[in-house]
Amino acid sequence: MSAIALIVGLGACASDVDVEYNYPHTNTPGGLPSYKTTESVLGPSGGSLFSSGDGEQETGGGSGIAVNTFLWRASLDTVSFMPLASADPFGGVIITDWYEPPESRGERFKVNIFILDRALRSDGVRATVFKQMRTAASTWKDAASNEALDRQLEDAILTRARQLRITTNQGKSK
Repeated sequence: MSAIALIVGLGACASDVDVEYNYPHTNTPGGLPSYKTTESVLGPSGGSLFSSGDGEQETGGGSGIAVNTFLWRASLDTVSFMPLASADPFGGVIITDWYEPPESRGERFKVNIFILDRALRSDGVRATVFKQMRTAASTWKDAASNEALDRQLEDAILTRARQLRITTNQGKSK
């Protein structure tokens, strides 16, 4: 009981003491601790994969992903009704699983989206739509690809990306 009283008493005495938490950052060649910060050979940013080398992020919406943020978000928004099989923000690849629309039974679609650039450009996104038709034996058979459908999906993604950029820029100007 007296040990608890001693701990409480000592804790009350030390409550107004300023404590500085300063720990050594590195060791010197002699093994002694050093409080100086050392600069990296890769520069002040430390060689980030997503910066230009001067500590500033590249364009593309200001996130840590390696592709344009607006194109990435727009792509996910555009295919949000389909089940995702894979989404890699660092490689800029979105792959959906097969989706059978309720209004057109007997056909199903799968989408691959590749974001190719950090800039919001019309050639920065590539979409491929795969289609299969159900046969009489209830198996799925690949159908001919429709490049017009690919372009329509790319246009929808680009339109959504522009909308996202405009709303983001309007939010920053307020």
